[in-house]
Amino acid sequence: MRKQFLYLFLILAVAQTMKAQTRGTKLGYIDMEYILQNVPNYTEAKVQLEQKAQKWKLEIETKKIEINKLKDALKAEKALLTKELISERETEISFLENENLDYQQKRFGPNGDLILQKSILVKPIQDQIFTAVQDIAEAKKYDFIFDKASDLTMLFAAKRFDISEQVLRVLNRTEKREQLTKKQLQEEEARESKEDALDENPTLADRQKILNDKKIARDKLLEDRKLLQEQRKKEFNDKRKQIIADREAKKTGTVSANVKTIDTVTAPSVSDLKKEKAKETVELAKQKQADARTKTLEDRKKVIEDRRKALEERRKKILEDREALKKAKEEKIKENTNNN
Repeated sequence: MRKQFLYLFLILAVAQTMKAQTRGTKLGYIDMEYILQNVPNYTEAKVQLEQKAQKWKLEIETKKIEINKLKDALKAEKALLTKELISERETEISFLENENLDYQQKRFGPNGDLILQKSILVKPIQDQIFTAVQDIAEAKKYDFIFDKASDLTMLFAAKRFDISEQVLRVLNRTEKREQLTKKQLQEEEARESKEDALDENPTLADRQKILNDKKIARDKLLEDRKLLQEQRKKEFNDKRKQIIADREAKKTGTVSANVKTIDTVTAPSVSDLKKEKAKETVELAKQKQADARTKTLEDRKKVIEDRRKALEERRKKILEDREALKKAKEEKIKENTNNN
């Protein structure tokens, strides 16, 4: 019995090793600079820091201008001054120059205020990014994740391994969840699971992109049609008002012979109004057909999504049942081993 248990253990170990080798190493990378540029808090704080830096630069330049003025004044008056006064002024200028250099180092040096405040600004956001990267790596079984913006030389990196957008979504989700109600939170979680599924399946992501592009084009077409209908309706109403106004003027007798002639010419335009109305009816019918087609596509999409969810739940149930069966077998084997 012990030999059988040993053989079973060896078989399981070999199977796990083969599975790990078959799966291969899963790599990914992020672009830290891109992520930081798209984090609103970092962008706002960076703008404020740049404003401070500009103010410090202006102070340094102002002091330099003042020192240059003192130098020019000394050069102009040097012939009239004694050696003691010249030495005194040179010492003053040298002191001001050193003071300005010290101020420049204090603000922009390797350990200056600018570098220090940048590190204070980036540190909490970097911690959030590292946490998000760890969560993604554990959830999606990544073996290595690199930073494209670091000193690590990346001669080539395929776009499909870039998980920067996923990290940004995790950061934005954390911020949004604090402001959502329970119902909104459930809707957000459903949308997040859909986005994660698209990340895992590039083919599905491409298909979703095509559907989104088609939807945008369809919405634009409907919007253009709507604008055209409104324009035609406005022209129709303007023409109708003009005809009514001309008729009223004719009744009151304020229309001259020339206007009467024009009225007789424009009178037959009632048929044109009928044509416009018929055309508008056709356009409305087309609009309804387009809306019905859009609704049908959305219903189909919903059915496909429901089926996918059902299949996913069924697959999870099967895996859970298998896991439970496997645990039961292991416990039975242990029990038999202990009995022997």
